[in-house]
Amino acid sequence: MNRYFPLFALLGIAICLPPVVRARGTIEAEITRIFHDVQIVDQNGATHPAQANQKIAEKAVIKTGVDSQAEVTFSDKTVARLAAETSLSVENGGRELNLEKGAILIEASKHARVTKIQAGPAAAAIAGTTAMLEHHPKVCKYLVLQGTGRLYRPKHWGDSVLVKPGQMTIGDPESALSDPVDFDIGRFVKTSRFITDFSPLASAKFIAAETEKQQHDKSKKVLIDTNLIIYGGGTLVSLVDPANLDMGEVKAAASPIPSPSPTTAESNSTP
Repeated sequence: MNRYFPLFALLGIAICLPPVVRARGTIEAEITRIFHDVQIVDQNGATHPAQANQKIAEKAVIKTGVDSQAEVTFSDKTVARLAAETSLSVENGGRELNLEKGAILIEASKHARVTKIQAGPAAAAIAGTTAMLEHHPKVCKYLVLQGTGRLYRPKHWGDSVLVKPGQMTIGDPESALSDPVDFDIGRFVKTSRFITDFSPLASAKFIAAETEKQQHDKSKKVLIDTNLIIYGGGTLVSLVDPANLDMGEVKAAASPIPSPSPTTAESNSTP
Protein backbone atom coordinates (compact mmCIF):
# COMPACT_ATOMS: atom_id res chain seq x y z
CA MET A 1 0.00 0.00 0.00
CA ASN A 2 2.91 2.36 0.60
CA ARG A 3 3.62 2.54 -3.14
CA TYR A 4 0.49 4.69 -3.56
CA PHE A 5 1.59 7.31 -1.06
CA PRO A 6 3.84 9.42 -3.36
CA LEU A 7 1.05 9.73 -5.92
CA PHE A 8 -1.48 10.83 -3.29
CA ALA A 9 1.03 13.24 -1.80
CA LEU A 10 1.71 14.90 -5.14
CA LEU A 11 -1.98 15.08 -5.92
CA GLY A 12 -2.63 16.69 -2.56
CA ILE A 13 0.02 19.33 -3.20
CA ALA A 14 -1.48 20.17 -6.56
CA ILE A 15 -4.99 20.49 -5.15
CA CYS A 16 -3.81 22.68 -2.28
CA LEU A 17 -2.09 25.25 -4.49
CA PRO A 18 -3.85 28.58 -4.00
CA PRO A 19 -5.56 30.01 -7.11
CA VAL A 20 -3.31 33.07 -7.03
CA VAL A 21 -0.31 30.91 -7.97
CA ARG A 22 -1.97 29.82 -11.21
CA ALA A 23 -3.39 33.22 -12.02
CA ARG A 24 -1.57 35.42 -14.48
CA GLY A 25 -1.49 39.18 -14.10
CA THR A 26 -2.25 41.70 -16.76
CA ILE A 27 0.42 42.93 -19.14
CA GLU A 28 0.75 46.63 -19.76
CA ALA A 29 0.93 47.93 -23.34
CA GLU A 30 2.33 51.34 -24.24
CA ILE A 31 2.57 53.33 -27.47
CA THR A 32 6.29 53.79 -28.13
CA ARG A 33 6.23 55.20 -31.66
CA ILE A 34 3.71 57.23 -33.65
CA PHE A 35 4.04 58.14 -37.30
CA HIS A 36 1.36 60.38 -38.81
CA ASP A 37 -2.26 59.41 -38.10
CA VAL A 38 -2.67 57.01 -35.17
CA GLN A 39 -5.95 56.87 -33.25
CA ILE A 40 -7.14 55.07 -30.11
CA VAL A 41 -10.75 53.89 -29.90
CA ASP A 42 -11.82 53.14 -26.32
CA GLN A 43 -14.43 50.61 -25.16
CA ASN A 44 -17.15 53.24 -25.40
CA GLY A 45 -16.34 53.97 -29.03
CA ALA A 46 -14.74 57.35 -28.39
CA THR A 47 -11.80 58.12 -30.69
CA HIS A 48 -8.82 60.31 -29.84
CA PRO A 49 -5.29 60.78 -31.20
CA ALA A 50 -2.68 58.47 -29.73
CA GLN A 51 0.03 59.99 -27.57
CA ALA A 52 3.61 58.84 -27.11
CA ASN A 53 4.02 56.68 -23.98
CA GLN A 54 0.24 56.32 -23.69
CA LYS A 55 -0.97 53.19 -21.90
CA ILE A 56 -3.39 51.05 -23.89
CA ALA A 57 -6.48 49.96 -21.97
CA GLU A 58 -8.08 46.53 -22.24
CA LYS A 59 -10.04 46.15 -25.51
CA ALA A 60 -8.98 49.55 -26.78
CA VAL A 61 -8.33 49.54 -30.53
CA ILE A 62 -5.23 51.11 -32.07
CA LYS A 63 -5.89 52.35 -35.60
CA THR A 64 -3.36 53.65 -38.10
CA GLY A 65 -4.32 55.80 -41.07
CA VAL A 66 -2.96 56.01 -44.60
CA ASP A 67 0.86 56.13 -44.70
CA SER A 68 0.92 55.84 -40.91
CA GLN A 69 2.63 53.50 -38.47
CA ALA A 70 2.73 52.75 -34.77
CA GLU A 71 4.76 50.70 -32.34
CA VAL A 72 3.44 49.18 -29.13
CA THR A 73 5.72 47.78 -26.44
CA PHE A 74 4.47 45.45 -23.73
CA SER A 75 5.77 45.06 -20.20
CA ASP A 76 7.10 41.57 -21.07
CA LYS A 77 9.24 43.21 -23.82
CA THR A 78 7.01 42.01 -26.65
CA VAL A 79 6.97 44.55 -29.49
CA ALA A 80 4.18 45.01 -32.06
CA ARG A 81 4.60 47.29 -35.07
CA LEU A 82 1.51 48.33 -37.00
CA ALA A 83 1.53 49.07 -40.72
CA ALA A 84 -0.73 51.65 -42.36
CA GLU A 85 -4.50 51.12 -42.22
CA THR A 86 -4.27 48.56 -39.44
CA SER A 87 -6.59 47.97 -36.49
CA LEU A 88 -5.29 46.09 -33.45
CA SER A 89 -6.82 45.56 -30.01
CA VAL A 90 -5.31 44.28 -26.76
CA GLU A 91 -7.35 41.63 -24.95
CA ASN A 92 -7.28 39.05 -22.16
CA GLY A 93 -5.14 41.13 -19.84
CA GLY A 94 -2.70 41.89 -22.62
CA ARG A 95 -1.92 38.24 -23.33
CA GLU A 96 -3.77 38.20 -26.64
CA LEU A 97 -3.98 40.59 -29.58
CA ASN A 98 -6.80 40.87 -32.09
CA LEU A 99 -5.76 41.96 -35.58
CA GLU A 100 -9.02 43.23 -37.02
CA LYS A 101 -7.39 44.25 -40.31
CA GLY A 102 -4.03 45.25 -41.72
CA ALA A 103 -0.58 43.96 -40.88
CA ILE A 104 1.73 43.83 -37.88
CA LEU A 105 5.23 42.71 -37.13
CA ILE A 106 5.52 41.02 -33.75
CA GLU A 107 8.63 40.24 -31.72
CA ALA A 108 8.09 37.98 -28.71
CA SER A 109 10.63 36.06 -26.64
CA LYS A 110 10.21 32.43 -25.62
CA HIS A 111 9.12 33.67 -22.20
CA ALA A 112 6.69 36.26 -23.54
CA ARG A 113 3.26 36.38 -21.94
CA VAL A 114 1.75 37.83 -25.08
CA THR A 115 1.21 34.49 -26.79
CA LYS A 116 -1.51 34.75 -29.42
CA ILE A 117 -2.76 36.98 -32.24
CA GLN A 118 -6.29 36.44 -33.54
CA ALA A 119 -6.75 37.34 -37.21
CA GLY A 120 -10.34 36.61 -38.22
CA PRO A 121 -10.83 32.84 -38.48
CA ALA A 122 -7.09 32.23 -38.01
CA ALA A 123 -4.75 32.70 -35.07
CA ALA A 124 -0.99 32.75 -34.67
CA ALA A 125 1.03 31.44 -31.73
CA ILE A 126 3.90 33.90 -31.41
CA ALA A 127 6.03 33.11 -28.33
CA GLY A 128 9.70 32.88 -29.27
CA THR A 129 9.28 34.39 -32.74
CA THR A 130 9.72 37.50 -34.81
CA ALA A 131 7.00 37.30 -37.41
CA MET A 132 4.64 39.27 -39.63
CA LEU A 133 0.91 38.65 -39.75
CA GLU A 134 -1.41 40.26 -42.29
CA HIS A 135 -5.20 39.95 -42.29
CA HIS A 136 -7.86 41.22 -44.66
CA PRO A 137 -11.15 39.65 -45.80
CA LYS A 138 -10.24 36.41 -47.58
CA VAL A 139 -6.51 37.04 -47.01
CA CYS A 140 -4.19 35.82 -44.28
CA LYS A 141 -0.42 35.89 -44.57
CA TYR A 142 1.97 34.75 -41.86
CA LEU A 143 5.73 34.75 -42.23
CA VAL A 144 8.47 34.06 -39.71
CA LEU A 145 11.85 35.81 -39.58
CA GLN A 146 13.24 33.90 -36.60
CA GLY A 147 11.92 31.29 -34.18
CA THR A 148 9.13 28.86 -35.02
CA GLY A 149 5.52 30.02 -35.16
CA ARG A 150 2.24 28.27 -35.58
CA LEU A 151 -0.78 29.38 -37.60
CA TYR A 152 -4.04 27.61 -36.89
CA ARG A 153 -7.81 27.92 -37.15
CA PRO A 154 -9.28 27.60 -33.63
CA LYS A 155 -12.69 26.40 -34.82
CA HIS A 156 -11.21 23.70 -37.05
CA TRP A 157 -9.53 20.99 -35.01
CA GLY A 158 -6.25 19.84 -36.52
CA ASP A 159 -5.96 22.65 -39.07
CA SER A 160 -2.58 23.89 -37.88
CA VAL A 161 0.71 24.67 -39.62
CA LEU A 162 4.19 25.08 -38.14
CA VAL A 163 6.06 27.94 -39.81
CA LYS A 164 9.84 27.95 -39.51
CA PRO A 165 12.31 30.81 -40.11
CA GLY A 166 12.25 31.89 -43.74
CA GLN A 167 8.83 30.36 -44.35
CA MET A 168 5.40 31.86 -44.91
CA THR A 169 1.88 30.59 -45.40
CA ILE A 170 -0.63 32.57 -47.37
CA GLY A 171 -4.24 32.10 -48.43
CA ASP A 172 -7.91 32.41 -47.49
CA PRO A 173 -8.37 31.79 -43.73
CA GLU A 174 -11.89 30.55 -44.43
CA SER A 175 -10.30 27.56 -46.17
CA ALA A 176 -7.81 24.94 -45.00
CA LEU A 177 -4.39 26.42 -44.29
CA SER A 178 -1.77 25.98 -46.99
CA ASP A 179 1.66 24.46 -46.46
CA PRO A 180 4.47 26.97 -45.89
CA VAL A 181 6.73 28.11 -48.72
CA ASP A 182 10.18 29.66 -48.47
CA PHE A 183 10.84 33.39 -48.78
CA ASP A 184 13.96 35.56 -48.83
CA ILE A 185 14.56 36.93 -45.31
CA GLY A 186 17.36 39.21 -46.50
CA ARG A 187 15.15 40.92 -49.06
CA PHE A 188 12.41 41.41 -46.47
CA VAL A 189 14.84 43.05 -44.04
CA LYS A 190 16.13 45.40 -46.76
CA THR A 191 12.72 46.46 -48.08
CA SER A 192 10.19 46.24 -45.24
CA ARG A 193 9.22 49.46 -43.52
CA PHE A 194 8.65 47.34 -40.42
CA ILE A 195 12.45 47.16 -40.31
CA THR A 196 13.77 50.22 -42.15
CA ASP A 197 11.52 52.81 -40.47
CA PHE A 198 12.16 51.69 -36.90
CA SER A 199 15.07 51.16 -34.53
CA PRO A 200 16.76 47.73 -34.62
CA LEU A 201 14.84 44.84 -33.10
CA ALA A 202 16.21 42.98 -30.09
CA SER A 203 16.08 39.84 -32.25
CA ALA A 204 18.09 41.43 -35.11
CA LYS A 205 21.10 39.17 -34.52
CA PHE A 206 18.91 36.06 -34.69
CA ILE A 207 17.30 37.30 -37.91
CA ALA A 208 20.78 37.94 -39.32
CA ALA A 209 21.78 34.38 -38.41
CA GLU A 210 18.76 32.99 -40.26
CA THR A 211 19.63 35.16 -43.26
CA GLU A 212 23.14 33.68 -43.27
CA LYS A 213 21.68 30.17 -43.18
CA GLN A 214 19.58 30.96 -46.23
CA GLN A 215 22.60 32.35 -48.08
CA HIS A 216 24.50 29.17 -47.27
CA ASP A 217 21.61 27.06 -48.55
CA LYS A 218 21.54 29.12 -51.74
CA SER A 219 25.26 28.51 -52.26
CA LYS A 220 24.64 24.78 -51.89
CA LYS A 221 21.58 24.95 -54.22
CA VAL A 222 19.31 23.78 -51.42
CA LEU A 223 17.39 27.00 -52.01
CA ILE A 224 17.08 28.60 -55.44
CA ASP A 225 15.95 32.16 -56.10
CA THR A 226 12.76 32.41 -58.11
CA ASN A 227 11.46 35.23 -60.26
CA LEU A 228 8.34 35.63 -58.13
CA ILE A 229 7.62 38.55 -55.83
CA ILE A 230 4.66 39.90 -53.86
CA TYR A 231 4.56 43.70 -53.87
CA GLY A 232 3.04 45.00 -50.65
CA GLY A 233 0.02 43.41 -49.02
CA GLY A 234 -2.33 40.78 -50.34
CA THR A 235 -1.65 37.62 -52.29
CA LEU A 236 -0.90 38.83 -55.83
CA VAL A 237 2.31 37.18 -57.05
CA SER A 238 4.21 39.01 -59.80
CA LEU A 239 6.66 37.52 -62.30
CA VAL A 240 9.81 39.66 -62.58
CA ASP A 241 13.23 39.58 -64.18
CA PRO A 242 15.71 39.23 -61.27
CA ALA A 243 18.50 40.75 -63.36
CA ASN A 244 16.54 43.96 -63.78
CA LEU A 245 15.00 44.09 -60.31
CA ASP A 246 15.57 47.50 -58.70
CA MET A 247 15.51 47.17 -54.91
CA GLY A 248 14.58 50.84 -54.57
CA GLU A 249 11.50 50.22 -56.70
CA VAL A 250 10.67 47.15 -54.67
CA LYS A 251 10.84 49.16 -51.45
CA ALA A 252 8.63 51.92 -52.84
CA ALA A 253 6.09 49.52 -54.31
CA ALA A 254 6.09 47.43 -51.17
CA SER A 255 5.04 50.26 -48.90
CA PRO A 256 3.74 49.82 -46.30
CA ILE A 257 3.82 46.06 -45.93
CA PRO A 258 6.27 44.48 -48.34
CA SER A 259 6.53 40.75 -48.75
CA PRO A 260 9.68 39.05 -49.98
CA SER A 261 10.00 37.00 -53.09
CA PRO A 262 9.69 33.29 -52.38
CA THR A 263 12.58 30.91 -52.70
CA THR A 264 12.10 27.25 -53.23
CA ALA A 265 13.85 24.02 -52.32
CA GLU A 266 15.79 22.35 -55.10
CA SER A 267 13.42 19.38 -55.04
CA ASN A 268 10.50 21.62 -55.99
CA SER A 269 9.83 23.01 -59.43
CA THR A 270 11.02 26.57 -60.00
CA PRO A 271 9.29 28.86 -62.53
